[in-house]
This record gives sequence, C-alpha cells and structure tokens, in this order.
Amino acid sequence: MKSAAARILIVSFVLIGLIYIGSNAVNAVNVNPARHPHFADAQKHIEIAIAQLSEAQKGNDFDMQGHAAKAKRLLERAYNQIKLSAEAANVKR
Repeated sequence: MKSAAARILIVSFVLIGLIYIGSNAVNAVNVNPARHPHFADAQKHIEIAIAQLSEAQKGNDFDMQGHAAKAKRLLERAYNQIKLSAEAANVKR
C-alpha cells in the first residue's frame, strides 16, 4: 500500500491539474446560449460529465489507471470542438 505522504503528493498534483484544466480548457471557450442554445446545452452536459468523472476519481483514490483522466481530456476536446462548430455556423449567417 502507498504511504500517506505519497498519496497526499499524488492527490495534490491531480487537484492542481484539475484546477488548471477547469479554469483554462473548458470555461474559456463556452458558446453563447442566445445564438446557439443546442451547442451551449451540449457544453453544459460535458461540464457535468467532467464533474462526475472527477467525483469518480475521488471515490476511487484516483486509482483508475489513467482512464478517467483520458476521458476528461477527450471531453475537453469535444467541448472545444463544439465552440469551433458554433464559430463555423456564425460564418454562414
């Protein structure tokens, strides 16, 4: 079993990463719900999914072999692609 100090270090790094991701990757590129309500709803669902994955990670002591973290990265990419979709739709208008 891991020592308490190692667990604290791992959890600290993960939390710092989550704070960075949450503040930069997702929240910085949200879609205007007045122009694109469906895209905005999709982004909200992704935010909820990321939060649920974070809770699952906490509940499993972040011992998920990196799969939850990878899923979150993929969700962040999808979130950004939704923003690009909205921007492309704006060009057509």
